[in-house]
This record gives sequence, structure tokens and C-alpha cells, in this order.
Amino acid sequence: MDSPETPAARRLIRRSAILSLLARNRDFRLLFVASVISFSGDWFLFVALAGLVFQLTHSPGLVAAIYPAMTVPFAIGTFIGGPLADRVNRQYMMIAADLCRGFLALGFFLIHHRSQVWLIFLLSGLLSLLQAGFEPAANAAIPNLVDREDLATANIMGAATWGTMLAVGSAIGGLVVAVFGREAGYIGDSASFFVSAALVSRIRRRFSEAHEAKHEHPGLLTASRETFTYARKDHRVLSLLAVKAGFGLAGGVIALLPILAFQVYSAGDQGTGILYGFRGAGIVLGPFLIRPFIKDEDLRTLFWGISMAFTVFAASYSVVAFMPSIYLAGLFVFAGHLGGGAQWTLSSYGLQLIVPDRIRGRIFAFDEALISGTIAASAAVSGWFTEVFDVRAVMLGLAFVSGAYAVLWTFATRNVRRSLAPDPASD
Repeated sequence: MDSPETPAARRLIRRSAILSLLARNRDFRLLFVASVISFSGDWFLFVALAGLVFQLTHSPGLVAAIYPAMTVPFAIGTFIGGPLADRVNRQYMMIAADLCRGFLALGFFLIHHRSQVWLIFLLSGLLSLLQAGFEPAANAAIPNLVDREDLATANIMGAATWGTMLAVGSAIGGLVVAVFGREAGYIGDSASFFVSAALVSRIRRRFSEAHEAKHEHPGLLTASRETFTYARKDHRVLSLLAVKAGFGLAGGVIALLPILAFQVYSAGDQGTGILYGFRGAGIVLGPFLIRPFIKDEDLRTLFWGISMAFTVFAASYSVVAFMPSIYLAGLFVFAGHLGGGAQWTLSSYGLQLIVPDRIRGRIFAFDEALISGTIAASAAVSGWFTEVFDVRAVMLGLAFVSGAYAVLWTFATRNVRRSLAPDPASD
């Protein structure tokens, strides 16, 4: 029999805790299912839009631009949605965001000509902005919807949902769009929001505690200034903030996957779904590989784990575009995001250990904005390059950027790692 300390026993305990929470807590179950359905719809839509833009424009740059259109408004909007979620009824806020997104998603039915492509970016941006109202309210509500002893399990489930639905939603979305047409993607996304709103409306527990005295909620500039001030005093935090920023510099490679599917493998919408499905699987499984780099809050080992994860991402993407089949390419996308998911989790875990609660929310909000901004910039620039150069050359260049940053980050943080070395006198 497995002892409570063996890996198999720990996995069994985690699985039992998840199933138990879903079975016991009706309100959290409704929120969790609503999030799962909503995320699935998002990736149905992305697959459909990538194919639509390519069909109408044959422009790799415009296809790559879809990704920043779906991320930048969210990153900026969280600095509005977060404070708003602390001031208004969170449940009503989430329902309103879902209903608005459900109707907006139907607007893609109006797009049939090249001259209407701007509408794709407008509608995508508005959907992303509304998501910035839904997500902060949902995350802030979780501690009120579950008992304290279930909070860790609830957060683990929430973190795994995005990657899982990216894998499942993209793969199924690619198949559905290929068989039934892109309109099925629009309908699927719209329906997901209406179903989510219906589920959220059935939750009975309070989404927030009774409002007390007003608290200050700093805006983007103030939060950024406070973050920089704090990070300058603690180089460990500065180093960990630089992890996702560096990842984002080469993150534009993610936006090139649909172009790879269309131009190199001639796999159409289904090919986009395949590549993003492999990406999602890597994001889900990557965090499970980090356990050897988390040793009793040993940040030095954690820093080395980040360097290794960076290297895996760069090495995998250096060969993705040169595989003879889309499925082999997908396997290397999967491997790359094992590294990507691992470095994301390690850097977030490090910040959670170091940063005090009073400023932790602002640090993570800035961290989210930083990676979204750098990925968006990388996607825009790399998309422009694909108008001039072969997409395979551009992806190879981005892999080189990632590898170079891994070396630079490892070298630049050497003094931080030395400061984290155990003191022999304390042994």
C-alpha cells in the first residue's frame, strides 16, 4: 500500500479532494462548470477567426494580430475590472459580462468581405475587455464560495482549467469548424457565454462580504510605479518578474501556429486546432514536472528550474516548423509548452513565496499585464516579418531569441542565486 508520502498517494489525495469539492459544494461546482464551458467557447472562436482572416486576406501578419487583439484589452482591462469587482455585486457583474459577450459573438456572422476584417479585431477586443470584468470577479469570489480548507484545491482547479480547455477546446473546435463551418465556432462561443450566465445566476452563496469602508484601488500607472519601487528593493522579485517578460518576447511564436498550419502543412482550421491542442496539453502537464525544483522553499533550485524550462521551450520551437508532418510538429509544440508551463508556474510560485500580501495583488496584476504586453508586441512584430520572410525562418528566429534570453537571464541572476545558497553555518 502507498504511504501518505509517496507520489502515487499524494496524487490520489489531490484527485479525491477535487472530486469531493465538486460533489459537496454545489455553488463552486456551478462556477467551475461555467468557467470550463466559457473557456472552451473562446478557443472554438479563435480557431474560426484565424481561418476567416486567412481566407479573406491571405495575410500572415493579420492572422498573427488576432492574438494581441484577444489579449491586450484583457491585460489593460484587469486594472479596471479588478477594482470594479470590489465595488459592485460580483455575481451581477459576471452575468452582465457573459450576456454581453454572448450577443457580441454573434456579430462575427456579419463579416463576409475583406473590407470588414477590422470588425474581427474590434469584436475580439471587446470580448477580451468584457472578460477582464468576468475573471477578476470570479477569482475574487472563490474564497467566499468555498470553505477555507477547500481554498487551495479550488485554486489548483482554476489554474488547470485554462490549459485543459485550451487543449480540448482547440482540438474539438478545429474538428467542428472543419466539418460544420466557421459559423459553428461563432455559435459555440456565443452559446458558451449564455450557458455560463445561466449557471452563474443559480449560485446562492454570497460572492463577496458586506462592503466596509472604502479602500484605495490604484490604477495602472500607480500600480506599475509601486511594483518597480518594490522590485528594486528585492532583486529576487525583479528576477522573477523578468521571467514572464522574457518569455513574452519570444511568445509571438504562439500567434504563428495558425500560419504554420495553413501555409506549411495545408491543414486548414483543423490544423490550427491540432497545434493549439498540443500547446494546451503541454501547459496542463508542464506544472506537474516542477516538483523536483520545489524543495522546502529552496529558491536557488527554483531559479535553476526556470533556466531549464526556458531552454526546453527554445530548443523545442527551434525545430517545430521543420517537421515533416503537423502531428510531429505538434509533439514539439507540446514539449515546448511543457517548458513554458513549468517556467510560468515556477515564477508564479516564487512570487507567492516572496511578496507580502499587502502588495501581492498589484505585483501579479503587473506581471499579467507585462507578459500580455510583451506577447502582443512579439506577435505583432513577428506577424509583420511573416509578410516578408518564410514563417519557418521567423519561428526559428523567435526560438533563438528565447534561447538567448535564457542564457542572459541565467547569467544576470547569478548573484541572486548565490545569495539564495544555504548558509553552511546554519546546518
